[in-house]
Amino acid sequence: MDEMPKRPSGDDWPGGESADGGAERAPVFNMPTGILLCLAGLAAIYFVQSTLLSPNSAEWLVIEFGFSPLRYVYGFSEQGYEWLWTPLTYSFLHGSLEHLAFNGLWLAAFGTPVLRRIGGWRFAALWVVSAAGGALMHALVNWGQPTLMIGASGVISALMGAACRFAFGPGRSVRVQPDRPLPRLSIPAALRQRTVVVFIVVWLFGNLVIAIGLPLVGALSGAVAWDAHIGGFLVGFLGFAAFDRPQRRG
Repeated sequence: MDEMPKRPSGDDWPGGESADGGAERAPVFNMPTGILLCLAGLAAIYFVQSTLLSPNSAEWLVIEFGFSPLRYVYGFSEQGYEWLWTPLTYSFLHGSLEHLAFNGLWLAAFGTPVLRRIGGWRFAALWVVSAAGGALMHALVNWGQPTLMIGASGVISALMGAACRFAFGPGRSVRVQPDRPLPRLSIPAALRQRTVVVFIVVWLFGNLVIAIGLPLVGALSGAVAWDAHIGGFLVGFLGFAAFDRPQRRG
């Protein structure tokens, strides 16, 4: 989940044919190198942020690299360049170990099949665009507000949306990677899949509950950027064709 702390003061396809002629199964936590690198990178950033930096330096890091809608109220010539990089860099920061662990779990689960399908470079492009999409939606909903948003869940929501286009439905599974990947579903075809519809409805309901203010527990009990989740999901679901491998377009 993306957290919004208050503004402080001051690529190969796995599989092939098994012995019995069926496609081999690749468990979702048999993660590709790219996902392991993402998890290690997020963990390393959090370690530096929470352990090596002084409280003042950690506060500076969040202000400098977290996303704030307030930056877009003022002219760009009147401020630094944070407005340029923060729509991406906020997705690399986390507010607590629980926040990091929660996002890391979902990144492993949904990032694994998406990266295996589209490859590392396209995965990186999807990360950048979906982070920006989540930031844009958050800015539109909270225009001019002095909040700071951090967390990778806008990107993770995009991975969930992308998975809806190829991994859900009869004969499809987020846990199975056949040697010849299944065709990408069109948007109308995906919305005709009961599994996809149920997944989207449950996911939207969860974000609606957050939006109306139902409190969470533990370290995730702060404000949650549900709007960034929506923005990321729309990028992944509606825009997945732009990131899929060329031979799968049609």
